[in-house]
Amino acid sequence: MATSKKRIGIVGARGHTGAELIRLVAAHPALELAYVSSRELNGQCVEDHVEGYKGELRYTSPAHEELPSLDADVVVLALPNGKASAFVEAFDAAGKDPVIVDLSADYRFDNTWYYGLPELTRNKWRGEKRISNPGCYATAIQLSIAPLKDVLAAPPVCFGVSGYSGAGTTPSDKNDPEKLRDNLMPYSLTGHMHEKEASRHLGIPVEFMPHVAPHFRGLTVTTNLYLSRAQKREDVFARFQQAYAGEKLVRVLDEAPWVSNVAGKHHAEVGGFTLSADGKRLVVVATLDNLLKGAATQAMQNINRAIGVDEYTAIPA
Repeated sequence: MATSKKRIGIVGARGHTGAELIRLVAAHPALELAYVSSRELNGQCVEDHVEGYKGELRYTSPAHEELPSLDADVVVLALPNGKASAFVEAFDAAGKDPVIVDLSADYRFDNTWYYGLPELTRNKWRGEKRISNPGCYATAIQLSIAPLKDVLAAPPVCFGVSGYSGAGTTPSDKNDPEKLRDNLMPYSLTGHMHEKEASRHLGIPVEFMPHVAPHFRGLTVTTNLYLSRAQKREDVFARFQQAYAGEKLVRVLDEAPWVSNVAGKHHAEVGGFTLSADGKRLVVVATLDNLLKGAATQAMQNINRAIGVDEYTAIPA
């Protein structure tokens, strides 16, 4: 007997991540789109803006107070940082308790929300319906460091480079292809939100220096790790393989991953394990698509678990 699908609403669907989520939901056997909201695209057909989506659905622009009455089982907040609380409070005030997945940084530091980086926090989920989706860089950073947390001698230092889709759709220097042409643009070189996020969830201080590059999607993080005792490369490699054994969306490679190989794909890659001559300094490289494993795909992993279906449903492996 066919079971009825869960209804999902996406708030702030104009952005790159919103479009990726719409595509994932459209292919999902247990989900159907209840609404997609965007002030800028209000009234326009979704299929005119999202390649690969077919259907009659139009963008709407409900006020946050109206959302609880739209009766979605799952609500994804794909909003800029600082905007989520008004929507969350509207559900609380209406006495509605859908699964809410927040893609911004707003609840990544709130212990009452589940921090959903499944490969590292899957066993901490206690059925919470409020889920904070990790940042793209913070995901890559944590995957690079977690297997070696117990042998670190100093804070890891991470050098990151992302495609300009990570800067969103609101025009700025960081997503202006002309200004990025033949360029590498450093920004927020200390205290970046993802530096704070990775430090909090790893439980150790992490240092991070992000840059934007001229490519559109995909990010790479090169992490320098000082080790408290000398390591052999095969032992380091085995640690990472063991840590991510059975994880469909994390691949441990021998060589350093390339960002061009992971763009448009749903998994992260970690590799290039290179030790200094004394075995006490290690460099690790991680790549992922910032719009997919760094955002929409990870959100879908969390949604799948929250609605009780297989974690990888509708995620192309």
